[in-house]
Amino acid sequence: MSTLKRIAVIGPESTGKSELCRHLAFHYQTEWVSEFARLYLNRLGRPYEQHDLKAIAEKQLQWEDEKAKCSKDYLFCDTNLIVIKIWSDHKYGNTDRWIEEQLAERKYDYYLLNNIDIPWTPDTQREHPALRKHFFKIYEKYLKSHNHPYSIVSGIADNRKKSALNALETHFN
Repeated sequence: MSTLKRIAVIGPESTGKSELCRHLAFHYQTEWVSEFARLYLNRLGRPYEQHDLKAIAEKQLQWEDEKAKCSKDYLFCDTNLIVIKIWSDHKYGNTDRWIEEQLAERKYDYYLLNNIDIPWTPDTQREHPALRKHFFKIYEKYLKSHNHPYSIVSGIADNRKKSALNALETHFN
């Protein structure tokens, strides 16, 4: 495989995106991009506002580009601008134009949509435990309406990891 494949791992809160990215990067001996929003919000010192989402999006893309330079075959992205758009639309009723433009320009080779079949794990940044099904449907509708290639990743622990690996192997081989 000579061309870097960007894989976005998306889904509602508390669906194991970070853990899955770490596992996939280890399996394929490559890099993964963590979610910049966590670092940003931990340092913010106030409730976030809509303009913060653009700052998060800009840095997320910068991190992706930096990691892409040292990745081999695959780059696994723990979230992408789809997540920021869906969050912004839900919380503020719209999305910053720059984020929309970047969504149209930046391409990913495949998406792994994490299912909501694992237990919710609370933390200070998670906001909507009762809306995971709602958000899952929005993510899937977005992927379908934009004709993005994707698979739903389901299962607990190792089964979830196997589900993702099977989806990637099927799609890219």
